[in-house]
Amino acid sequence: MKVLIIEDEKDLAKSISEYLSEENYLCEFATTFHEAMNKINTYQYDCIILDIMLPDGNGLDILEELKRQNKQDGVIIVSAKNAVDDRVKGLKMGADDYLTKPFHLSELMARVFSIIRRKQFDNSNKILNNELQIDLLSKKVTINNKEIVLTKKEFDLLIYFIGNKNKVISKSTLAEHLSGDFADMLDNHDFVYAHVKNLKKKLYDAGCDHYLKTVYGTGYKWEVI
Repeated sequence: MKVLIIEDEKDLAKSISEYLSEENYLCEFATTFHEAMNKINTYQYDCIILDIMLPDGNGLDILEELKRQNKQDGVIIVSAKNAVDDRVKGLKMGADDYLTKPFHLSELMARVFSIIRRKQFDNSNKILNNELQIDLLSKKVTINNKEIVLTKKEFDLLIYFIGNKNKVISKSTLAEHLSGDFADMLDNHDFVYAHVKNLKKKLYDAGCDHYLKTVYGTGYKWEVI
């Protein structure tokens, strides 16, 4: 899952990133309004942690741009105690949640998880797809009641595919999801093919139906009728 941290306090941003990375979130940074606007216009995120007090602009304008583009990125506003009016305005504009500084990183992570779960998986901690079951909290994957072991990348891909079921996802989109803005520096997306191939093999060897389809020349699709 990919998270954008829009925060001009670099030490705080680093702490948030380190904490979320331990739970397999891929984190990117923007420390200015201008940099944040470039990021949201170029990439898509599962969740955005948005400090509305930026040195060169107001974070609420970023939120307004997200909604103008009809983007579905989850947004958590973080703000100082004296910014009550901005928090209320942000929630009315479509932000999903807010936290007041200072906050515990464990609470922030719980809220990030909650937003992603609500937006993609109907507010459930468990995903049921016929013979396939996934516990999002323990990251346990079972097929016909038998657990299979996935790498972090394979698990992330599986959740991403299911969260975007019946949609064709290009290799470039998957590369961006797995590697963030570093994907632009890669010569090719062979690593995406390798991860998807390994994921397919583990699923099919365990008896999972062939939900994960290759759309030749385009990408992949998790197809559920």
